[in-house]
Amino acid sequence: MNALALRVRTSRRQLLAAALLAAGCVGLPAGSAWAQAAHKGGAANLAMIGEPQSLDPMVSSTDLVGTIMQHVYEPLFTFDAQWRIQPMLAQAMPVISADGLTYTISLRKGVKFHNGKEMVADDVVASLQRWMDVSARGKAVGQEIASMSAKNPQTVEIKLKAVYAPLLAHLAMPSGMAGIMPKEVVAPVLKDFIGTGPYQLKERKPDQFTVLARFDQYAARSEPASGYAGKREAQLDELRFVPVPNATTRVEGVLSGQFQYADLLQVESVGRLEKAAPHVVPIVTQNFGFPYIVFNTKEGVLAKKELRQAVQTAMGPAEMLQAGFGDKRFFAAEPNFFAKGTPYYSDAGAKLYNQKNPQLAKDQAAKAGYKSEPIRIMASRQYEFHYNMALVMAEHLKRAGFKTELQVVDWATLVQRRNDAKLWDVYMTHSGLFPEPMLSPPQMGSGAPGWWETETKKAALAAFNGEPDVAKRGPLWGQVQALVYDEVPFVEVGKFNALSARSSKLQGYQPMPWPFFWNTSLSQ
Repeated sequence: MNALALRVRTSRRQLLAAALLAAGCVGLPAGSAWAQAAHKGGAANLAMIGEPQSLDPMVSSTDLVGTIMQHVYEPLFTFDAQWRIQPMLAQAMPVISADGLTYTISLRKGVKFHNGKEMVADDVVASLQRWMDVSARGKAVGQEIASMSAKNPQTVEIKLKAVYAPLLAHLAMPSGMAGIMPKEVVAPVLKDFIGTGPYQLKERKPDQFTVLARFDQYAARSEPASGYAGKREAQLDELRFVPVPNATTRVEGVLSGQFQYADLLQVESVGRLEKAAPHVVPIVTQNFGFPYIVFNTKEGVLAKKELRQAVQTAMGPAEMLQAGFGDKRFFAAEPNFFAKGTPYYSDAGAKLYNQKNPQLAKDQAAKAGYKSEPIRIMASRQYEFHYNMALVMAEHLKRAGFKTELQVVDWATLVQRRNDAKLWDVYMTHSGLFPEPMLSPPQMGSGAPGWWETETKKAALAAFNGEPDVAKRGPLWGQVQALVYDEVPFVEVGKFNALSARSSKLQGYQPMPWPFFWNTSLSQ
């Protein structure tokens, strides 16, 4: 497919910013403290897929914002390398009452914010309340909470309306993070980005770079590092996140040594990266996540369930994955949302997956009253596999008699436009693959773009979330999965492994869905 060879052009301004950062020149006086600090532990230039549309870790659920701002903000709990929940700003795991309704959380002492203030329970309560006000995930959790209070400076108490099994998992997520900030800076729109993390915000120039600098008063945990959990140490003086929308430019940058890390590369570049050994190290993150397609259930041509079902019938996810990833080592076309052997494996709805049946889809659309309205498919080429899958999806829909309109925008624009139900019918995205079903996609919660809010959804999720026993939750998840295939708020395309790359000089890097750079260093 010729479209596979198409690329987005990186602006001269972005290339200049990358070059300046690589050279250690960011417009600072030669004798400044910032310039001098770069000699202590060095600075890593990190090529990201684009410009973060926000630095607010709560408002945005995008991976890009989560990746950058997890170095600045920290949650009460986090995940270790085996995706088990561990304490982070909490001193230990919470004490849960016998009825499962009250969580008592002790906080760590001596944790400093970047403004020098010590964290206390009032900060935590104010932060979590803001999270429940502005985050799609937080709003869903907020509906389950009866009360939240600071019992003393080191203790927070959360009382639930009913048993809610995924509470701690939600509090641990890096994207749409329940990050803790000083009470004094909490506002509907953040003006000061102050957290407790090992790095603090130093400078941001939109479309050029976001620079984080070591926070010297950071209070690290003592446990061994594991995934996002345990000891975090800012060994590097600076982390320089550079937006590089063109995937080919990210590849060239890491091959040339301009970047010490390049995120989410096209899989066809793996051969070049392997040939660049030992100077460049390809990184394949197994079971990275799943591409999925969100439908606008609120307004437009696909607000009608029967038409979403017809679109699902027309689609061929296997061909879409092939177009998106090419190399079969990087994807799996399968209907189950969770792998075999996991508690939530289910084949519910499997017969509705990968149908690619244009005639049946055409019949379903006619019966549903389709009148040749264009289906607006929104995709970004900064995630190249999104765009390539969108091309194939559009072709499948055309074969079934649907008119399509492919809207190709940058990722920041897509994230902004998807909040307006009048602007789109379908958009392409992806998510990490997590052990707790309620963590992703955000459409499983409340208020996320797509606006899937039905009584059947509420009933199915109430039963699922109200059961703390994993053995019993499994069959209940099957009912939720069947409902997704029936109501089609989104379509999970399949599973994929992700390709990134690092310089061999970047030491200590551990692959995870949201790449992190504490505990990393640069060799000479």
